[in-house]
Amino acid sequence: MKTLLVILFALFSNSVLAFSALPIADLVLVKKAERKLFLIKDNQVLKEYPISLGKRPVGHKQYQGDYRTPEGLYTIDFRNRNSKFHLSLHIDYPNEQDRDRARQQGVNPGGDIFIHGLPNGKNMPLVYQGVDWTRGCIAVNNKQIREIASYVVDGTPIRIHP
Repeated sequence: MKTLLVILFALFSNSVLAFSALPIADLVLVKKAERKLFLIKDNQVLKEYPISLGKRPVGHKQYQGDYRTPEGLYTIDFRNRNSKFHLSLHIDYPNEQDRDRARQQGVNPGGDIFIHGLPNGKNMPLVYQGVDWTRGCIAVNNKQIREIASYVVDGTPIRIHP
């Protein structure tokens, strides 16, 4: 049922946004080693942003509290209206493979992975710039997250590379 609702919302969002002047990205690409996020449309880069990651960015997220950002193919599935950060786009981590791996290791895979802006009430972009400070999320400054949110609809795939 949740999947059906996400698909219907994505279709509705795309039809509403089709009237805007901005192109809608069909892929969000993250290159962790480069600390870059790319918005892609028809295999062309629309926008590029510097990012911050979790405090332990190397490697795929294994368990809750490891401060790693997951790697793989996921989906932006909703916007968190009650975020502690300036705007946040939820990434549907963990997927089935992540849950299976965590179960085999006897750990909790974690969750609550987002692309988000700065902590609410702390709009000090220079303090966070170039620093990996999240608990596993992908962070940009507030202006950038507003722009990203305008190009990305719920249901957009996100590919996170090492």
